[in-house]
Amino acid sequence: MKKGLLILNVILLAAVGYLFYLHFSSGKRPANSNTSGTKSTTSNHSDFRIAYFEIDSIDANFELVKDIRAEISKKQMSMNLELERMDKSYRDKYNNYQGQAASMTQGQSENAANDLMATQEKMKNRKMELDKEYNDFVTRRMQEVKTKIEDFLKEYNEDKGYSYIVAYEPGLYYYKDTIYNITDDVVKGLNAMYDKKKKN
Repeated sequence: MKKGLLILNVILLAAVGYLFYLHFSSGKRPANSNTSGTKSTTSNHSDFRIAYFEIDSIDANFELVKDIRAEISKKQMSMNLELERMDKSYRDKYNNYQGQAASMTQGQSENAANDLMATQEKMKNRKMELDKEYNDFVTRRMQEVKTKIEDFLKEYNEDKGYSYIVAYEPGLYYYKDTIYNITDDVVKGLNAMYDKKKKN
């Protein structure tokens, strides 16, 4: 039994080695094939290709992102105004109680303190609700952008044959071959798709 497993493992190892040899020897080029220094070092005969787009350019030039940024800013402003109104209402109430403190009975003073504490708790809860609404909104809208990019890239890659299309972010990758930079295509395609949707 053990001898049979050993023979099977040897055969499998030999088969994997042979497949690796075939895979890596099929795309070999002479060592001096890149003499100009200006062209891509990527083999044109390989079936495995990776394209990339600059995420900063999408962020700066995709109209949907600009619209979402404006919506987020508007929502944040509205949220801040509501919190400021609540804070002003609390301060007015506090100052009013302070002004009456000298003439208050102990019971009235306790009621005032309880009212202020209840108002603070209400403000705290409302702020938590607003923060959650805001974060959910931002997450949902950013997911929408991601979905739009994915949908576009699926359609875009139907006749391009890339194995992967990645988003390039500064500091994440240390080398990029600009021959596979598809940023302009992605920005133009996304904006055309978004513009068509807005018109419908």
